[in-house]
Amino acid sequence: MELVDHLGMWYSLLHLYLLNNLQLAVMSHANFYFHVDGLLQVMLVDFFFFFQGLEFPLADDCFFHLAIAGDWLQGPYVYYLYTTYGFGKGEIGQLFIAGFGSSMLFGTIVGSLADKQGRKRACVTYCITYILSCITKHSSQYKVLMLGRILGGIATSLLFSAFESWLVAEHFKRNFDQQWLSLTFSKAIFFGNGLVAIISGLFGNLLVDTFSLGPVSPFDAAACFLAVGMAIILSSWSENYGDPSENKDLLAQFKGAAVAIASDEKIALLGAIQSLFEGSMYTFVFLWTPALSPNDEDIPHGFIFATFMLASMLGSSIASRLLARNSPKVESYMQIVFVISSASLMLPIVTSFLVAPLKLKGGGISFSGCLQVLGFCTFEACVGIFWPSIMKMRSQYVPEEARSTIMNFFRIPLNMFVCIVLYNVDAFPITVMFGMCSIFLFVASILQRRLSAIADKPKTEDRAMMKDKDAEGEPLNVM
Repeated sequence: MELVDHLGMWYSLLHLYLLNNLQLAVMSHANFYFHVDGLLQVMLVDFFFFFQGLEFPLADDCFFHLAIAGDWLQGPYVYYLYTTYGFGKGEIGQLFIAGFGSSMLFGTIVGSLADKQGRKRACVTYCITYILSCITKHSSQYKVLMLGRILGGIATSLLFSAFESWLVAEHFKRNFDQQWLSLTFSKAIFFGNGLVAIISGLFGNLLVDTFSLGPVSPFDAAACFLAVGMAIILSSWSENYGDPSENKDLLAQFKGAAVAIASDEKIALLGAIQSLFEGSMYTFVFLWTPALSPNDEDIPHGFIFATFMLASMLGSSIASRLLARNSPKVESYMQIVFVISSASLMLPIVTSFLVAPLKLKGGGISFSGCLQVLGFCTFEACVGIFWPSIMKMRSQYVPEEARSTIMNFFRIPLNMFVCIVLYNVDAFPITVMFGMCSIFLFVASILQRRLSAIADKPKTEDRAMMKDKDAEGEPLNVM
């Protein structure tokens, strides 16, 4: 009965929420879908599968659903699986370090190879690498699990660079409107990081808790989804590359990406902002399970994760409306988003002072944990706004010829930051680590303010020049 009640609650919430968003989508984007004709293969991440009767192949949508599901199914159970194998927080932290470290070391290389050897090929490599990572979860041997984390880190780098690079390249190759790209990004996060993630969390909870298949079962399901997705991409995607006019080696690509970042303050600021936010986000991914179960409370990991993703879905819906308007600009409203996210991760610190900790082991989630869930949901809503917004800014500022390489350059400081935090996970209380994340998010808001000022500067100068020209062209009034 408890499972039925939970599922009924989620069905009601999603039903009302999706009906509202579908109605708005039909009203605001109907012409967009009817006029693009058969070229909508490029809209890989536009998740309006409700319109599958229109003239675009559903295979691309299905693939991205499967790729994201393969990632989200694992999320709630990585930390929990390691604890069932008998590993402590420090050992688990080292496993996470292996993942982020491999992403830092190999991410830039695989990103450059994606630009050089093809983004489609890189997406297939993502599927294969992540499937191998899932298989290693069947072993309780620390070295095998370490290998799995390394493979997972490489796959993550591909997930967050190759797919977006493929989409943007196809979009511009087919001369689609820039505004459509913004809509695609926002809907990708709404469905991919929202609906698919919620369903993945509930499905994982069903496998582990209801069917009692064990904490490794979500990883098996993820491998199956990735295998199907790989078959779809091999049969339906076209290939694209970085700069087709130049045959650069990897070293030349690295140099070109580094020069682009160093010579353009907007790209450098964007990379710093992304690193600070995502670094805090990935630290949160590690921290939320021990934060909500400090005394080994029996918490419903899948349902809590689904709640987080519903909040992220709400955030992406907000981003969709913001990106569809000319004002406020993405550079402006993201300043507020970073401040709110900074405040939300301060809640564990506040509750540690205001709510007395429980001394009893086991039991359900505590009152303090419930309060923290509210703060974490606020943070996840900010994450939902962040993804389509940062994608929009990257499409504006990051040059196409080395997009994957530059995007993986951004991940170097991000992964370095997370590795340092996790290496010291036993040295600091969880509240201190949340405080560090909060500070970094506030710094991101300051950098975002600087980016907004730089982005507005050319427009201000253009307006000033136009006024000067108008003044010069005015005839003198002779009395």
